Formats: sequence, C-alpha cells, structure tokens
Amino acid sequence: MPVAPGPTLETARLILRPTATEDIDGWAAMMADAEAARYIGGQQPRSSAWRGMASMAGSWTLLGFGMFSVLDKTSGQWLGRIGPWQPEDWPGTEVGWGLAPAAWGKGYAVEAAIATIDWVFDHLGWDEVIHCIDPTNTPSQKVAQSIGSYNRGRGQLPAPYQDHVIDIWGQTRDEWRARRA
Repeated sequence: MPVAPGPTLETARLILRPTATEDIDGWAAMMADAEAARYIGGQQPRSSAWRGMASMAGSWTLLGFGMFSVLDKTSGQWLGRIGPWQPEDWPGTEVGWGLAPAAWGKGYAVEAAIATIDWVFDHLGWDEVIHCIDPTNTPSQKVAQSIGSYNRGRGQLPAPYQDHVIDIWGQTRDEWRARRA
C-alpha cells in the first residue's frame, strides 16, 4: 500500500499517518456526504475526492507536512483527516480537521488535534496555528475552544474559496505550551 512520506503519530485511541492509497474509500464517502463535506470544500464525487486526497499526499511530498489520515487504533477504520495545511496564499499555518460522520461526537478531533499541534510546534517549528472555521460551524468552534484556540476575527481564503466567510481561530506556540505545562 503506497503511503505518502512522513511520520506516524499515535494517541490513546488513534493512529495518525500520512495519506495512503487505501484511504480513498473513506475519503470519498466523507466527501460524498453533504453534511460531512459542508465546511471542507462541499459535496464531491469520488473523482474529485481522489484529487483532494492526492493533493494532500503531494503536500507531504513537497512540503514535508499535510493532514494525517486518522485511523481507529483498534479496528483500523479510516475516520477522517486532521493536521497541518498551508497551501499557497493560505491565511496562516493551519491545523484543520474533517471527520466522517461515524466519528463525530467521540472526542477524536480534539485528541488528534492535540497530537498534531504538539508535532507541528516540535517538528515544524511553527510559531502559531490557526483554524479557518465557518462562523456557522459550531462543532468546529467547540473543537477549537477545547484545544485552547480563540476567535481572532474574520479571515480571507485564496481563490477559488475567496467568497467563503471564515473566522480565523488560533493560538501561538507560547500560548499552547503554557496551557500544556
């Protein structure tokens, strides 16, 4: 099974690893679900989901980081993607998340975001993390609050997403480390 180059992280319940070809079924199902895809690019056919997944694998290859595929440690089930993301003209060094509906409400987003933010500060040397969140996306706002991020105000995404309204949530490395101490 081809896997993009990068580290594997583990939490109590999860395995976080770079994108692999075997992730397409879960990735495509998540992006085909209108509610799951609502805030992460919108509902897409499998062919578009594959291009998005390949883009994430490419980010690992070109930049040395990208969102991790999140797997249930016990079953191996693909649960979603969470991690660092910064395409060209992005408003900052983001740690974002998107989970399949079956994984909602179980604390996986918080668990994976904590492991990922520790990793980006320790290994990528980022000074801050942001999260681009639609003002109506209450579940993502709650995840951001749970990990200590706060709303910094409106932000702007690059084309073709420039018309999407987002708030920039985030925190600095120093704020993160003070809370984790």
